[in-house]
Amino acid sequence: MGEQEQPSFAVQRHVGGKVATVCWTVENEGFAGSGAEALALKAADKEALAAAAQMLRGGGTVAFPTETVYGLGADARNTAAVEAVFAAKGRPSDNPLIVHIARREQLEELVSEVHPVAEALIQAFWPGPLTLVLPVRPGVLSPLVTAGLDTVGVRMPAHPLALALLREAGCPVAAPSANRSGRPSPTQAAHVLEDLAGYIGGVLDGGAAGVGLESTVVQVQPGGTVAVLRPGGITAEQLAAVAGPGAVDAAPAALADFAAGKSALPPAAEAAAGEGGPAPRAPGMKYTHYAPRGALGVVRGGSARQVADTAAGLLQAAKRRGETTGLLLFEEHRALYPAGPAACVVSLGRLASPEEGARSLYAALRHFDEAGATYILAEACPETGLGAAIMNRLMKAAGGTVIDAG
Repeated sequence: MGEQEQPSFAVQRHVGGKVATVCWTVENEGFAGSGAEALALKAADKEALAAAAQMLRGGGTVAFPTETVYGLGADARNTAAVEAVFAAKGRPSDNPLIVHIARREQLEELVSEVHPVAEALIQAFWPGPLTLVLPVRPGVLSPLVTAGLDTVGVRMPAHPLALALLREAGCPVAAPSANRSGRPSPTQAAHVLEDLAGYIGGVLDGGAAGVGLESTVVQVQPGGTVAVLRPGGITAEQLAAVAGPGAVDAAPAALADFAAGKSALPPAAEAAAGEGGPAPRAPGMKYTHYAPRGALGVVRGGSARQVADTAAGLLQAAKRRGETTGLLLFEEHRALYPAGPAACVVSLGRLASPEEGARSLYAALRHFDEAGATYILAEACPETGLGAAIMNRLMKAAGGTVIDAG
């Protein structure tokens, strides 16, 4: 059953009384940094930032860049504003939102406890693409943010424009990715407008996102084990370097199987998903996400040659059926395919440089939509380092469809 048919999904609706979504373009050569000192805004850009912050304070919705993807923000304390985020995205009500803050002291206002291991991770990776699921203080946030759970995911983004907006707004900002629910996440302001123009108040255009994949979401268990609820820009290896060898439980595969009804949860994953499992502790754990409009399958096998031969054969058969075909490959494998293996061929860059694939994945999936691809195959990659996050997103986009090349 598709997302639009799920009764738990909000109905996407346009912003009341607004003719068009406002788009502010901010130019800054210092966006590679993470601190406020990296900003050197022109007067017009300062006005744009102030207008976006005022919209947030007034209960509006504003999309803004982070170092991962563009987020769709609303005052996390304002239930009407948060409800507008769900409505704009058509997002399921049991899918919690991540709260973004600009200062470490804001965390104490939102959560009741920070485990020493969680504190060590904060010191190591904030600002940055790491979200921590922590016990929420009762009554401080809209219950829609937490999906009624007793925990909340919090992060401090490393993008200077995001930090400046959060400081200027002066409130905790709940911000999922700024796309139609289920679609590939936006890494450019143009992606946001493609999905949400007319559905949100404004877009703060700060250029392309850096990491290209959402933050890693973790929850520290009472014994100090770090359960990875969603892989992302901080790898399991980086987490282990702080938490200690053997202290990281990379559970997303088990969580995905559980969400699809294929298996029971192991103890660590069960604690992460919550009793009974229906309400996920973090975004990206339950529903199909990041999907192009065409059917997508992930091809994996014992060798790159086997993968290429299998994919080429399936694509040729799909072409004979009248499908518009697409192929997502890694640059090292291009020569293994015949000339013109698909109507639309997109490279994720070099397999040896997974950061290239992370940055370009969502734009690649959207490119297939632009090409009208109806049958798409993607090469699998090793699930180490950033490869774990890339494969997590590909598998979610494919709805778990795997083609075994032997």
